[in-house]
Amino acid sequence: MSERAAPFFCPYCGDEDLRPSEQGHGAWECGGCNRAFRLSFLGLLSRGLTKGAPHERP
Repeated sequence: MSERAAPFFCPYCGDEDLRPSEQGHGAWECGGCNRAFRLSFLGLLSRGLTKGAPHERP
């Protein structure tokens, strides 16, 4: 994931009126619902996802 990747829609209301927040890297503000949120990359899945396979719980 690039450091420049940006969300296209608010995860809460779906509005496109997003701006980077002054709270730091990955923080965004939505002008539609007046919420602030942070996005971050957690990592890669060790097994990956298999298309069509049922979800297994460890």
